Amino acid sequence: MNRRNFLKQSAFTTAGTMLIPHFLKAYEAQMLGQRLASNGKILVVVQLSGGNDGLNTVVPYRNDIYYRERPTIAIRPEKVLTLNDEIGLHPSMTPLKALYDEGLVTVINNVGYPNPDRSHFRSMDIWQTASDSDKYLRTGWVGRYLDAACAGKAQQPFRTIEVDDTLSLALKGAELNGLAVLDPKKLYNQTRSGLVTGLDKEHKATSQEPESVAYLYKTLAETVSSAEYVYDKAKVHTTTASYPASELGNRLKIVSQLIQSDVATSVYYVSISGFDTHINQPGQQERLLGQYAEAVAAFINDLKSTGRQNDVLLMTFSEFGRRVRQNASNGTDHGTANNVFLIGGGLPSKRVLNEAPNLTRLDEGDLRYSVDFRQIYATLLQDYLGADDVAILGRKFDGIKIV
Repeated sequence: MNRRNFLKQSAFTTAGTMLIPHFLKAYEAQMLGQRLASNGKILVVVQLSGGNDGLNTVVPYRNDIYYRERPTIAIRPEKVLTLNDEIGLHPSMTPLKALYDEGLVTVINNVGYPNPDRSHFRSMDIWQTASDSDKYLRTGWVGRYLDAACAGKAQQPFRTIEVDDTLSLALKGAELNGLAVLDPKKLYNQTRSGLVTGLDKEHKATSQEPESVAYLYKTLAETVSSAEYVYDKAKVHTTTASYPASELGNRLKIVSQLIQSDVATSVYYVSISGFDTHINQPGQQERLLGQYAEAVAAFINDLKSTGRQNDVLLMTFSEFGRRVRQNASNGTDHGTANNVFLIGGGLPSKRVLNEAPNLTRLDEGDLRYSVDFRQIYATLLQDYLGADDVAILGRKFDGIKIV
């Protein structure tokens, strides 16, 4: 009997009737025998934590109000990397401008949601769960996508991966959580530790076992099997492309290697922090946006070198923008609407999708949104990933023409 058949024949059905090693083998058998169908599209989400200042990222360089309200931190018109006759990119984002000129970048302005919250934690929860501002959800939109993708099939946490040591709310589902992995080898070794193997001797499951205990063993089994799968696949391809030695550069390099090793992951999630620029914003934002642009350009060019750029779409967001008027500390305070970037993915030619921010019609000093961020999610889920956006988001949101 070969290993594959042995695993299939040794499968059990519930965590309450087996020891952990048996459960692990059963779960591995499921994954060997039931690969999910996929349209081959991959979404990479990059989260800019802290509330990136959108007005100094996508600059309204011909708007007098912008310069009046930001006398010391506004980007001077001659330095802006122009996209059209109204807006352009921060001068540190030259690598991103090059991608735009190649037709690989879409800019969406004025993205937000009704009754915005200016708290970092609450606004991030809203973006990660896709909830209304007065609703509190325990599951994330990517986690619910994973639930839907695995419903009735082998449960595969590696279908959504966060490149980090901890898992964001965005990737937590009702039935299944995504996989957090910063170093595939390190995670694999951790799941082979004495603590895990010792559970074989300590745990004797019964039919009376509490549901919470069974859930923990199920989660452990999913993690162990997924860690082995990702580690084995990650050894297939090692990129030779040059990436900047920044946090985002290192993490996107990992994503590229996993993609090009054909790991069966549909959504990758990456976040970087530092965008809460209340004090002395210009230097800090210039550094962060430069790192972002360099890392994203390296990632996209790496995919282009192997012909994968049309299979991968990168979306960048921040939990909110900043106020239009600068503060007394040469920075900006928490605001509302912001911009979103979509890069790669075989989208239509270079474009700014919608109107520039209206600085004459503000909401208590903040930008008004015209695109609900869940419209973007709905479009990406339905038109790009081929998923049921209504089931995942809880209701219908009008799509927008981005895919």
